[in-house]
Amino acid sequence: MRIEALLYVTAAPVGVAQLADALQVMPHQVEKALETLAEDYKARGVRLQRHRSAYQLTTAPELAEDVQRFLKLDSTASLTRAALEVLSIIAYQQPVTRPHIDSIRGVNSDSVLRTLLRHGLIEEVGRSDSPGRPFLYSTTYEFLQQFGINSLGELPPLNIEAFTEQEGEEHVEAAEGEVEEGE
Repeated sequence: MRIEALLYVTAAPVGVAQLADALQVMPHQVEKALETLAEDYKARGVRLQRHRSAYQLTTAPELAEDVQRFLKLDSTASLTRAALEVLSIIAYQQPVTRPHIDSIRGVNSDSVLRTLLRHGLIEEVGRSDSPGRPFLYSTTYEFLQQFGINSLGELPPLNIEAFTEQEGEEHVEAAEGEVEEGE
């Protein structure tokens, strides 16, 4: 109950150490209580969201439309395909540099990164040791909230084999179509 009261009054994510200090208990006790709270909230309209080592109470994602309507909020703008590509790369490979993102996508990602930074979905978390010392990007707490997940561990597994098989099938179909047209 004490941890719940602290989480209720904070506007920003709070770390285990800060909670333990405020409650004058050991961090492992806080972690255990947080696990219990997270389980209890699964059947309610509130979730305990974790990002890195910080926690915050949030509305259950399935209730987002009700909350938007109640608060008379405009629905959020959709992300472009390029923004979703870059966000996916960062989410699964973080921390990651712009040159690495560009090499995966095959195009420059500067403007997309600026857009994602401006919307608070990603953040600069340091610099790489590689030549030029490019920025390292990671997802933010806002990313978790927008996508309705409690932690990065809830991202669906990345199935590269299925993607490369599907991509190979598309290339075969395209090649067969070219042969048929040429006949």
